[in-house]
Amino acid sequence: MTRNTLSTRTVDSIPWQRLTTAYGRGTDIPRLIETKQYEELANLIEHQSTLWQTTPWALLILLGQLAEKTEKRQEQVTSEEIALYSAVASAILVDYMNPQDTVETMERLLAEEYLWPECEEDDEMSWEEEEPPGYEKRPFFSYYYFSYLLLREAIPVFTRIMNDNDQQAAAIRKLLSMLDPEGSSD
Repeated sequence: MTRNTLSTRTVDSIPWQRLTTAYGRGTDIPRLIETKQYEELANLIEHQSTLWQTTPWALLILLGQLAEKTEKRQEQVTSEEIALYSAVASAILVDYMNPQDTVETMERLLAEEYLWPECEEDDEMSWEEEEPPGYEKRPFFSYYYFSYLLLREAIPVFTRIMNDNDQQAAAIRKLLSMLDPEGSSD
């Protein structure tokens, strides 16, 4: 499964304002991606081993950019960027990655029933609900599952970076061990 089979969305086609992060709506995510604020992004898409509605979408965009820049060897990958991927990977328990517990496709996560309302004024009340929009069992598990698939698809990119960048090698080796505990991608 390639990244494009999961979704072909661009940063501008994702309804960030209707998706949540650890600290509210995902409205700031496009700006943070554009300005490469990886530490701030990591705090929004992963918090205390919880992944959020924005997590797989942020990874889709970031991992696409990572593949592009490593292919073109445009710029160095920073430790903050690798730390973001590691933070997400550390929240994922590989043993629980069962597609039967998820929605059918990543695109399905953007169905109206899982999105937050356009108006943010009732957000606090929505969080008080037993299951706020998009946090029922199936979509919630999907944030982990699709994030895992996106990270797994990036293993060749991470391996290329590790082989070309001694400064990031140890951190990437640790990231790869989280994504492939059996070491089968070698």
